[in-house]
Amino acid sequence: MEIKFTARHFDAKTDLREAALEAAKKLERFYANIVSTEIILSFEKMHDSVKTAEFIVHVSDHTLVSKEHSDDFLKSIHDGAEKMVRQLTKLKTKLAAAA
Repeated sequence: MEIKFTARHFDAKTDLREAALEAAKKLERFYANIVSTEIILSFEKMHDSVKTAEFIVHVSDHTLVSKEHSDDFLKSIHDGAEKMVRQLTKLKTKLAAAA
């Protein structure tokens, strides 16, 4: 699986980058056929300090997106990864039922 990390409008520290990459690697436990994953961290509003984590996961015929906002990047990463896990398990169930 290819993982692409982007920090928009700021320089991400190494621990934040590693936390995001680790969350992306854990997604493979729930769906084995992930082609690539993009993680985008950004400030939604600089003055309110709303931090956004977006996961874009490409599987064979589908693109899944989860986006979470909070006041902390680690919380946004965790919540976005949890939302993506739910989407991946739902897709896996639908594909298994169709087969």
